[in-house]
Amino acid sequence: MSSFIIYPAIDIRGGKCVRLVQGDYNQETVYNDSPLSVARSWEEQGGKFIHLVDLDGAKAGHPVNDEIIAQIAAHVQVPVQVGGGLRRIEDVERLLSLGVSRVIIGTAAIEDRVFTETVLGRYGDKVAIGIDARNGYVATRGWLETSEVQAEVLAKELAAKGAENFIFTDISRDGMMQGPNVEAIVALAKASGRTVIASGGVTRMEDLEALGKHREDGVGGAIVGKALYTGNIDLAEAVQKIQK
Repeated sequence: MSSFIIYPAIDIRGGKCVRLVQGDYNQETVYNDSPLSVARSWEEQGGKFIHLVDLDGAKAGHPVNDEIIAQIAAHVQVPVQVGGGLRRIEDVERLLSLGVSRVIIGTAAIEDRVFTETVLGRYGDKVAIGIDARNGYVATRGWLETSEVQAEVLAKELAAKGAENFIFTDISRDGMMQGPNVEAIVALAKASGRTVIASGGVTRMEDLEALGKHREDGVGGAIVGKALYTGNIDLAEAVQKIQK
């Protein structure tokens, strides 16, 4: 049976653990002043892989919170994946050298294909392609802009260039506690023939169960953020029930 991993999310802005609503930097809630203590807590509760987003980096176009990311990678035993502003080879290399297990390429997958294909060629499964879609079209630059590229088309093209992992976010569901767009996630997995990690909208245990049913279709896990912070989902319970 294919594995299904729950990725507890830590969004870092100004050195703190925060959550935004639909990527809106004006709708921010600070959950903890120490992203490292949050990461340790998720590991203690059974998290097998931690998802970090450098929100400052996403806006700036280059990683900003390297020091905090390095601390987390050094002080938890589980792997860490990081996204936010990765648009240069040297930034990717630096994060990997800090102990990060997987980097996430988002905006650059649309705007700089040469960079993206170079990174995929060099690092393979240490790279995930983050596809954030609004009405089926890929959004870039921290969701501030929408491209004319369809999510499924991009996934097929990059799978052919060596992408093994995709992280798919339906922006309309993010932070809204309405449940994920299971249909679109499964469609992307089938179109690309690769592993897709669901992101955005996971609200209740039932959402994880619904996604977990599609592990054989290529749905390899789910990133869970707000629902963990509000207590809607208990990580230890979710890991026990769903993560096999």
